[in-house]
Amino acid sequence: MSQIRLTSNLSTNNEQASIDPQKVAFAESDILSKLLRLDQALYVVQNGEAVGVCLAEDLKDSVAGTSMSLLSHVEPLHVGQLGDPEFMRAYGINMAYMTGAMANGIASEELVIASGKVGLLSSFGAAGLVPPRIEEAINKIQQALPNGPYAFNLIHSPSEDAIERGAVDLFLKHGVTTVEASAFLGLTPNIVRYRAAGLRLNAQNQVEIGNRVIAKISRTEVASKFMMPAPATILQQLLSEGSITEEQARLAANIPMADDITVEADSGGHTDNRPLILLLPTILALREQIQAKFGYNQPIRVGAAGGIGNPASALAAFMMGAAYVVTGSVNQSCVEAAASAHSKSLLAQAEMTDVIMAPAADMFEMGVELQVLKRGTMFPMRAKKLYELYKNYESIEAIPQEEREKLEQQVFRSSIDEIWRQTEEHFNARDPHQIERVKDNPKRKMALIFRWYLGLSSRWSNFGEQGREADYQIWAGPAMGAFNYWVKGSYLEEVSNRKTVEVAWHIMTGAAYLYRLRLLQIQGIWLPPACEMYVPQPFSV
Repeated sequence: MSQIRLTSNLSTNNEQASIDPQKVAFAESDILSKLLRLDQALYVVQNGEAVGVCLAEDLKDSVAGTSMSLLSHVEPLHVGQLGDPEFMRAYGINMAYMTGAMANGIASEELVIASGKVGLLSSFGAAGLVPPRIEEAINKIQQALPNGPYAFNLIHSPSEDAIERGAVDLFLKHGVTTVEASAFLGLTPNIVRYRAAGLRLNAQNQVEIGNRVIAKISRTEVASKFMMPAPATILQQLLSEGSITEEQARLAANIPMADDITVEADSGGHTDNRPLILLLPTILALREQIQAKFGYNQPIRVGAAGGIGNPASALAAFMMGAAYVVTGSVNQSCVEAAASAHSKSLLAQAEMTDVIMAPAADMFEMGVELQVLKRGTMFPMRAKKLYELYKNYESIEAIPQEEREKLEQQVFRSSIDEIWRQTEEHFNARDPHQIERVKDNPKRKMALIFRWYLGLSSRWSNFGEQGREADYQIWAGPAMGAFNYWVKGSYLEEVSNRKTVEVAWHIMTGAAYLYRLRLLQIQGIWLPPACEMYVPQPFSV
């Protein structure tokens, strides 16, 4: 009995071909081997009752074979055919795929450089780092990738405008021409300055956009701001300050704030936990509305992130119209990521349900949460307790003595006075304005004390602080669990084998593999169940 199932909607054209039966795959394992040859057209043939597959090269080499019916075929497909070719051309890359920034340098120089050397776009995790550390990363990456591709993360810092402004200063100073803007609730003078400062007219009187913006969003109201030109009020403010020229202000009024919009669904870190299958089509429709209104010469591209953890999820995003896909959580367990061995081990064990929302350090007072790993750490529970205390009391002194003692013994492991001393020292070096705002505002002081724990917990995770494993803050979304399930039993199950470039290649290759499978199914041909799973194989040495 044939292992390939034909459905009633299969249309036959009675085309015949002479094929050597030895070159036709009828057994499940042989069919799978043929399917993996994405560089070859795949033909489905029938010889009597037996249905099998062969490659285009098998047809050419079978002049004196047996006459068989050609039922269907699918063309070769390489990873560069998925997504928008304009996205690849704009950034000089080989796949419509990028790795997103992971804060505190988890998306490290090593990760960005490894990706860039093979024509893959990665974003350095500049969020949470002080300017000297960001400048160090810029110098290292630019030295290794003088012509790119690379990007740097610019995260919105509502509580620390000086940090956001300082990052833009560095990007402009060193000629960083692509930023991945994230966590923005609206447009700020900082992101507008970066965008406008790179504008000029070329010899053909065309606008050249020197500074590209890839905006990561999860809400239509934020997406619309990045899809439209910069507000006149902000441009006028920047012009009056001398931050941009009159020409740049004029040009900025006619181009969108972003070249690309990354639709961030249920991701690790900052997220609204939106389902990609609903959010992506909505943002695509919004893009069409705004394009019709402004008539941009280069329409904004829309990509997908949040939940891209295996080939099927990547293919789903492309089939919904994504110009590119972005991975995040899955890269944190890769060898190039600047996370500790213990954190990577926990990530590699995670299942899709092993994540939870917890208070965010950078937007603590606003009640903003981010998605973290809950397996193997008590951080989510302790962080939620801190926010509960913040909501219920007006100062650290107002918290009952018993609760304060628990904080000192179980969470801070030090006196509150000592924690405040360290907090003052930290912000006086990083952003003195934060300490000034504490004067006559005890609740603000309490927030900064609690942010001491929230901020350090992610650094403990990155650097592998011994004795603090139970407090590790590890950003992750359900994609991490989906990835682990997919690679189970393959060479990528072992953390030491997880390299960013190989993970990217297998996700995209698997997506191309599954796409051809779906094309055959649409034509009425269903291959054996074992063919449904693309299993990553080690790169040949």
